[in-house]
Amino acid sequence: MLMLMWEGSPLFWTFLPFLFFATSSFAKHYGGPAYDPSAWTECQAEPEAPLYNGGILTNTFPVYKPVKDINGDMVYSPTLSLENLSPGSIYSFSSWVRVKNLDSALVTTTLKLDTAYSKCIGSVIAKKGCWSFLKGGFLWDSPSNSSQIDFQSSEQTKSYNYVKFGQTENLVVFQERKRAVMIHVVDKNGFIVTGAAVKVNQISTDFPFGTVISRTILENLPYQKWFLERFKTTVFENELKWFKTEPLPGQLNYTVVDQMMKFVRKNNLIARGHNMFWPDPIYVQDWLENMTAPQLQRAVKFRIDSVMSRYRTEFFHWDVSNEVLKFDFFEKKLGPKATLDMFKKIHREDPLTTLFLNEFNIIEQCDPKANVDSYINKLKELKKGGVTLAGIGLESHFSIPNPGFMRAVLDKLATLKLPIWLTEVDVNRVHGLEEQALYLEQILREAFSHPGVNGIMLWSARSVGGCYQTCLTDEKFQNLPTGDIIDQLLLKEWKTETKRGKTNEFGSYNFRGFLGDYKVSVIYNHTVFNSSFSLGRGVETKHITVHV
Repeated sequence: MLMLMWEGSPLFWTFLPFLFFATSSFAKHYGGPAYDPSAWTECQAEPEAPLYNGGILTNTFPVYKPVKDINGDMVYSPTLSLENLSPGSIYSFSSWVRVKNLDSALVTTTLKLDTAYSKCIGSVIAKKGCWSFLKGGFLWDSPSNSSQIDFQSSEQTKSYNYVKFGQTENLVVFQERKRAVMIHVVDKNGFIVTGAAVKVNQISTDFPFGTVISRTILENLPYQKWFLERFKTTVFENELKWFKTEPLPGQLNYTVVDQMMKFVRKNNLIARGHNMFWPDPIYVQDWLENMTAPQLQRAVKFRIDSVMSRYRTEFFHWDVSNEVLKFDFFEKKLGPKATLDMFKKIHREDPLTTLFLNEFNIIEQCDPKANVDSYINKLKELKKGGVTLAGIGLESHFSIPNPGFMRAVLDKLATLKLPIWLTEVDVNRVHGLEEQALYLEQILREAFSHPGVNGIMLWSARSVGGCYQTCLTDEKFQNLPTGDIIDQLLLKEWKTETKRGKTNEFGSYNFRGFLGDYKVSVIYNHTVFNSSFSLGRGVETKHITVHV
């Protein structure tokens, strides 16, 4: 059962739902329609036409049933019946929603898998006087093949849609993560060379995929070896956070950070700065709590100045503020523009670094405080306040992932045209190792398959006593099932395998490869000629000429 629920009362709203059903977005392989990433974040005077022409719900009309709302009042809820649901299939759902009696309200859709369990599969902050777009989805994992969608307190319908999908991966990887290459071989006189042996090796990838490290890597050579064989991008677990570098006022200690930065430089890594500020009361130093506003303002400035004077230009990202949708310590003390002022100060100090908000539960699950629309509103506030170089950080601490929900949220975030990173990916340790690996693979494939995602960071540092939630290796740095998944994706599937062949009658050799840097070797007249090239995003074939 799908039920549209809300927070706030009284609330009356109208809706135009759709549910789309297809075995995969990769129509070429599965025979279904291609996945439509369309999304709207602005309220519309009139709703757009339903995606997929209504999908499975085309010509389906709701039946209105009396149900109790969250206040116990009886309201009439439209119900749409679903049949022939396929276990293991992903379904996309969307709806246009409008509230009548409130200025705005959070509307959520929940999927009831059985009589005892339901989960949220989408939400939107609906507004009065215009239509707001709700997009969600779910993985159907119930043995039943039927269900129903309930919309509480709906007064009218105009259109709806519902669609079934598998993975989007094959199509998006082919279109967004790869590009066609044609290598031309010519001699010193400019004549084409046929039959020349060509070998192509990818030496680095264009998609940043990394993991967190802790100070324990500094003294642990097996840890270093395992890490450096896989990753070129990293972030520090706790060492750079304010409560670590200034535990008491004015007593700075960057010793460990300096050592970790030396490791980064020595091994040609790039590092994210995590984090400048974290307003969670648990991680706010006691000495900050009793400060007056002017005192706290000076402390904030001192924090920025001390970090930037030491590490300006060293980090290619900065998580400026962690979890501002959940916690508001600085806003309470310094006013509603506290986070905006932090962004501006850091930008002035390091103008080429992308500055991120970093939040959890945006793609993991529905959360009344940290949802896609509240996050979008916060990002729009920053833009309106003059922040231009901003990024969207999604912490991605999962229990059981919902690929359909995750995909829908990424669609809405991508409309902002900002860099999107999964910054702290892990899976809760309550699951066994095999389950963790299964869920981790689902998350990573879904993220890599979305064209709006620019990079992925795992949260899997091995410290004394283990890892936060997800370990990739045992204490001897032998892969666990989760580590095997990383190797399968990062070192095999998402990297172009060595290509070998000969130039054709036109003196060329072509292939399609993942974006990144390549080395080309051509053997002609018993001599090896080496060249290199970079493959960036583009729809056109990349042409490379090698002179022999």
